[in-house]
Amino acid sequence: MPMIDIETGETDEDRVVRETCRRFAAEVLRPAGRSLDRLADPAQVIAKDSVLWDVVRQYHALGLAQIAADPGLEPLARARLQCIVNEELSWGDVGLAITCGLSQFHVPWVQQSASDELKERFLSPDRITIACWALTEPDHGSDTVAFTEPHFSDPSLRAGCIARQIGPDGSDYVIRGQKAAWVSAGSIADVAILFCTLDPSQGFKGGAIFVVPTDLPGFRRSPPLDKLGQRTLNQGEIYFDDVRVPAAYRVVGPDLYALALEMMLAHANAAMGQLFVGVARAALDLAVDYAKQRVQGGRPIFEHQSVRTRLFRMFSRVEAARALARRVAYFTATGSPQVHYSIAAKVFCTNAAFEVASDAVQIFGGNGLSREYPVEKLLRDARASMIEDGCNEVLSLVGAARL
Repeated sequence: MPMIDIETGETDEDRVVRETCRRFAAEVLRPAGRSLDRLADPAQVIAKDSVLWDVVRQYHALGLAQIAADPGLEPLARARLQCIVNEELSWGDVGLAITCGLSQFHVPWVQQSASDELKERFLSPDRITIACWALTEPDHGSDTVAFTEPHFSDPSLRAGCIARQIGPDGSDYVIRGQKAAWVSAGSIADVAILFCTLDPSQGFKGGAIFVVPTDLPGFRRSPPLDKLGQRTLNQGEIYFDDVRVPAAYRVVGPDLYALALEMMLAHANAAMGQLFVGVARAALDLAVDYAKQRVQGGRPIFEHQSVRTRLFRMFSRVEAARALARRVAYFTATGSPQVHYSIAAKVFCTNAAFEVASDAVQIFGGNGLSREYPVEKLLRDARASMIEDGCNEVLSLVGAARL
């Protein structure tokens, strides 16, 4: 029995979107996610004949990609719909949900650029574009987002990716360096939103943000990473071998870099909270269904008090996570984003997803350890979330600095 959404103030459009997403998640994402997760070689996930591309095309055909950028929607209505989309799609498969969501990641950055060429190429509604957020580096992980900490302004920390302005009039930049293996969609992205260092004398604070088409000379990428969880979301290193871009491709300079990073983190962490509510809910749904079917001691295990108590504890965690994720999403969309609230949502919801998935495995018992059953995949997917988009421990330090 699916959980009831007790959100108040929903519209008919909200309900239609939910049902559309739920069918897509159940009929397309979940079976595709299971088949892709079982591929031994992660390069097969992004092969030309992979079901991944059918998933992305169907996502766009349903019109779900347009919700985030629909100018006709009021901010609160858009936020409510985006919560529904993120939760429902990640209930089906969170790696595929993130991949689909990255098809709109570049939009606000391209809109900020002074390049008509970028806007014409990457903002066309007729073109499916997949973007990536190129931030972390081989020697710098979550420390690159810890803008509240002293090291962020330390010029002795050597960045792994640096842009340099060239030409007598400064009309171009040359980018050299590498981004880490954890760039989501890095192996397939059409455009990279690159966060790199422009003024090394300021440390990470001297950063800049560029929109970089991935077909430019000097742009290279590695095969996708072979991971424990979220195997349906390809991640891989990207390299910049003296990639030359016009000045118009730079959208943020060192003067606003720390603020832009903070706002990016606020929006990204808020979305992560929504996504992993869906993962937690999937684990709970599977555990409840299994407990009502699995017979031990002559009766369904749901009738055992210890199992019912565990299930209700799981249910309470899911609902608490959903309430926090949505509250933060609504405020972020209608007010000035507060990064510590977004971090709280990301940390709480990803921890909840892992705890609920772990409890689901326990309810499945030995079957929970078998790849024949889906809960072990949810546990692996949830575990990855506690590290991605900033590991929970470092994010907590950033959030605490805002208290």
